[in-house]
Amino acid sequence: MAKTAIIIGATGLTGSTLLQDLLVDDRYDCIKLFSRSSCEITHPKIEEHLIDVFELEKHENEFTADEVFCCVGTTKAKTPDEAMYLKIDYGIPVTLARLCVKKNINTLVVISALGANKTSKLFYNRTKGRMEESVLKENIKNTYILQPSLITGDRAEKRFGEKMAKIFMSVLNPVLIGGLKKYRSIHPKSIVKAMIWLANNSYKSGRIPSDDIQKIAQDI
Repeated sequence: MAKTAIIIGATGLTGSTLLQDLLVDDRYDCIKLFSRSSCEITHPKIEEHLIDVFELEKHENEFTADEVFCCVGTTKAKTPDEAMYLKIDYGIPVTLARLCVKKNINTLVVISALGANKTSKLFYNRTKGRMEESVLKENIKNTYILQPSLITGDRAEKRFGEKMAKIFMSVLNPVLIGGLKKYRSIHPKSIVKAMIWLANNSYKSGRIPSDDIQKIAQDI
C-alpha cells in the first residue's frame, strides 16, 4: 500500500531534493507540503498547504501521514535575531515531534547539524543540541536525527562565507580519514538517499553523524 509523507522545508536545498526523489518513488502516492511559500511544482502526488509554519498546531486535521521529514533550518547570517532563530531551529522540529505523537505517526526524520550540543557555548550548536534532546524525549518509535557536516550544492540564495568554505572543504575532504571522515562536506543527494532509506528500513533510532549518513547513502 502506497504511503503518505509530510515534508516541512520543501523549498530549501535539501527539502527540494527530497521532494523530487519522493515524487518518483512508487512507495509514496501523496506528499504533503506545509510551508509559507509554494514549491511551484504541479504534480498529482503533491498536496500543498501554505501556512504559517510557526502555527502548525492549527493544521493538525491535515497533519496525517506515515512519515514526517523535517528539513527546516537557518543560519546566524540569515537570521541574526536569536529569538527568531530559536523559533525556527528549535520550535518547528519540536512542534512536529509533538504532532507526530498526537497523530500516531511513528516515523520522524529530522535534519540537524554536526556539532549539535546542548551545552555548547555556541548558540547555533546549543540550539541544535537542545532541539535534538527535546525531539528524542517524545519517544517516537522511529526517530532519526541526521547530523550532516557542511552541505554542498547550489542554493537559491548566495552565501559568500559558505561558498568559500565549500571550496576549502573540496580540497580538505580527501585527507579527512578515519575518525575525521564525519567532517567531510556532504551533498544533499546523499542526505536525501539516507533519509528515504531510514524511513523504509530498520535502523537504530537516534542521532546519525555525517559519516554514517554517507555510508548509508553509499551502501544503498
